[in-house]
Amino acid sequence: MSAIDRETYDELYRSAPAVWSGRANRQLVVEAADLPPGRALDAGSGEGGDALWLAERGWRVTAVDFSPVALERAGRAARARGLDDRVEWVHADLDSWTPPAGRFDLVTAHYLHATWTDRAALFRRLAAAVAPGGTLLVVGHLHGEAWGHGEHHRHDPGALYTADDVAAVLDPAEWPDVVTATRERDAGAAERTGNPVPDTVLVARRRIPVG
Repeated sequence: MSAIDRETYDELYRSAPAVWSGRANRQLVVEAADLPPGRALDAGSGEGGDALWLAERGWRVTAVDFSPVALERAGRAARARGLDDRVEWVHADLDSWTPPAGRFDLVTAHYLHATWTDRAALFRRLAAAVAPGGTLLVVGHLHGEAWGHGEHHRHDPGALYTADDVAAVLDPAEWPDVVTATRERDAGAAERTGNPVPDTVLVARRRIPVG
């Protein structure tokens, strides 16, 4: 990720006291509400809405983002809600940062604007971080054209991907249970951001070794 992109996101976060709603993303709530709490990795955590939602439900969360402005804001929110001891905030670029292998019961990534040279490698690193029996959840904006994104920014088609793109990097022997789907975007989020683009969703469970 270039310095220009990092600076662009820092400026975005500086532009308002809160850029996003502070609530958890819809697909995370749908997929994780009934999971037993464990260790979670929130890749591209932004202002921390997903990480804090997980922490409130008993998860221990590693939240990673390249914007120090977003991480500082998220950290303040965690302290205000008494959750600071349940979330580790990590300042890192996902295009070069390697999470610990097999560490997390849930790895979640929402709306990564992945313009990296080797996007497949990024998703392989995230998948490798999932513990046996754990869940990988990747949610993006359905691509196909340069969709508008309301007041905040526009999406370059090269930054977008489908759930099938992510599924293609998973070894079927390690990931026997993979679901890809297109789902309608949360109506409140669509109205708030001006972005009605459907979500492309991958949910995958990692195999538990036998014997």
